[in-house]
Amino acid sequence: MKVFFNNSCKICRSEINLYKKENIKDIDWIDITNNSDAEKETSRNDKELLRRLHVKENGKIIQGAEAFLYVWKKIPKYNFLYKIFKIKPLFFFLNIFYEIAAYFLFL
Repeated sequence: MKVFFNNSCKICRSEINLYKKENIKDIDWIDITNNSDAEKETSRNDKELLRRLHVKENGKIIQGAEAFLYVWKKIPKYNFLYKIFKIKPLFFFLNIFYEIAAYFLFL
């Protein structure tokens, strides 16, 4: 699984660094800041990549709050978040919160 994240965002970088400390071998962490290869691989432009977290798994691109579910599912320490937020009503609220936060962080 590849995780495309915005390393230029202080909050994004801090959160991803927590996940990186878990040393999960199945996750490749890719900084999308000024990364044209990431744009090609995801078929997303730089603004789309900067605004949301993206995951590529089995050739599929997942973005936003759903991408976090994929990350949390792979990391044992954070798997409880996956189990909580995969529940549809809770995911709905996570998605809304994520989109609002992403909007303001992107500004």
